[in-house]
Amino acid sequence: MNSDFSQGSVRKNIISQAVPLLFAQMVQLLYNIVDRIYIGHLPDIGNMALTGIGLAFPLTSLVAAFTNLFGQGGTPLFSIARGARDDKKAEHILSQCFMLLLASSVVISAGCLIFRKPVLYLFGASDASYVYADEYLRIYLLGTPFSMLATGLNGFINAEGRPRTGMLTVFIGAALNLVLDPIFIFAFKMGISGAAVATVISQAVSAAWAVSFFFGKKTLYRFRRELMLPNGELIGKITSLGLSGFIVQATNCTVQAVCTHTLKEFGGDLYVGVMTVLNSVRDIFTLPIQSLTGGSQPVIGFNYGARKYTRVRQGIRFMALVGICYTVAAWIIVLAFPHVIVSIFTPDSEMIEAASKALGIYFFGFCFMALQFTGQSSFTALGCTKRAIFFSLLRKAIIVVPLTILLPRMGFGADGVFMAEPVSNLLGGAACFLTMWCTLYRKLPKADEE
Repeated sequence: MNSDFSQGSVRKNIISQAVPLLFAQMVQLLYNIVDRIYIGHLPDIGNMALTGIGLAFPLTSLVAAFTNLFGQGGTPLFSIARGARDDKKAEHILSQCFMLLLASSVVISAGCLIFRKPVLYLFGASDASYVYADEYLRIYLLGTPFSMLATGLNGFINAEGRPRTGMLTVFIGAALNLVLDPIFIFAFKMGISGAAVATVISQAVSAAWAVSFFFGKKTLYRFRRELMLPNGELIGKITSLGLSGFIVQATNCTVQAVCTHTLKEFGGDLYVGVMTVLNSVRDIFTLPIQSLTGGSQPVIGFNYGARKYTRVRQGIRFMALVGICYTVAAWIIVLAFPHVIVSIFTPDSEMIEAASKALGIYFFGFCFMALQFTGQSSFTALGCTKRAIFFSLLRKAIIVVPLTILLPRMGFGADGVFMAEPVSNLLGGAACFLTMWCTLYRKLPKADEE
């Protein structure tokens, strides 16, 4: 596969990165989605177990936040170094990120395991739902190092111009998870614990595949032990650029915690379970736009490093147009088939009715998510750290969290929690995209440099 993104069609380069990434992330999503589907269909305890899984979301988002901090922080620098033909620097960045991912994963796993009980009750657990949340988390958290290494290193495999190999990183583990889930959950009668065990085993296999790639013959860059010694300057650059992705997931952690706590107060355990379903549906429908923007980043970053500014603008325009068209189509599908979509996760009629109504509110104006993703990805790809961080904070921390707290208390009840999402999509997405267009896109040099 051609790894020189300064050659050929920009659209084709982006698609060649985005399509395998879509399949890879789709398979990655199966890790969690399949768990929720099986758990939601457990006889007698399905709804409460689904609620328990929802309570665990903030902690799993925290793990993803640190993965983004080092994985997404290093990948754009890696792409820019490759575009500038500085292979030694690219290899140094790769080795530093491997060290950061491994070290942080051990600390996070231990901390979450120690403090999980008070944290879960803070998130809104009841005595009934805590049992299921704890049963899942105490096993799932043991796989944190595997999860962070597999996901964090996969970005570097894609940025090297090998998205098919990156797709295999998650495909192997997720396919294994699909096989192991029913075995551990039903055949071994382990229930929710079985789902966690299957996930950890699958993540371990994915991590082994990703790590072995950078020791193999096909890679252009390798882990170097001498380059893993902490380098303060480089770590600062990685974390400053990855701070945007970190804040996105960290604020997701905060939003999810505030949502579950507020829903427990205004709707009870049922509505915490409803939020689990909504998060699952959102994860599914945001996947293509995430793959598009994720596939665009290494192409845009490479051309920026190569000083091919016309190609950078072409990449941003293509990402925006396709993203808007897709999110409009996704919004129509959700509005047309809410009951069908919700019934995938639960057979319970009460939850289907409640979740279907909430889905229509939660997904209203979903098309504005494309503006947020395009602006955010453009800032990140070109190393505009401060603007990327600000707009990460604006949508979630500044808009969603206050609205999630205030709207239910203004007479909207549990529906107020779901209303906060579309408002933030409109305000945050429009502000992010317009700022990117005016301060970045239009400021790029008109002519390319040789």
